Amino acid sequence: MSLAFLAAEEGEVNPLLPHVAEIVLALVVFLILVYLISKFVMPNFEKTFASRTQAIEGGLAEAERKQAEADAKLAELTKQLSEARHEAARIREDAREQGAEIVVEMRQQAQAEAERITVHAHAQIEAEKQQVLGQLRSEVGSLATGLAGRIVGESLEDEARQRRTVERFLAELESQPIGQSS
Repeated sequence: MSLAFLAAEEGEVNPLLPHVAEIVLALVVFLILVYLISKFVMPNFEKTFASRTQAIEGGLAEAERKQAEADAKLAELTKQLSEARHEAARIREDAREQGAEIVVEMRQQAQAEAERITVHAHAQIEAEKQQVLGQLRSEVGSLATGLAGRIVGESLEDEARQRRTVERFLAELESQPIGQSS
């Protein structure tokens, strides 16, 4: 059973049910209100929503652009760091090679200097040996001359004769093997 039927049967007006005029008036006012809101309020809301959407999308695009720039800068810095490491490794390797070359060069110089000193020492020893031999010949010659003069009983003062005698004596000494006496 419907409510209108129940209200009509009893003959009294139900306070819970509105009158038709009120319903029509409420509907007209509601439609006017919806029209006014859609005409004036909604465009402002749409503009605000659109501007906020654009701001958010612009911010996101800007953030993505900045992120891309940061990624590119990071890649560039990583590449530069890698290149710097390679350069440092190359410089260390060059320094090692140069150090090895310097060591080899210094060894060669030291060896050459040692050889030069050895040759100089041998030459000096040979010169001193010749000098000592000369002095020894002179002393042996004068001793031999004096001894021979005593043995022979003649004076061997004549320098030419003395020299020949000394030369002969030394030649005989040099021709004899060492350790064998006459």
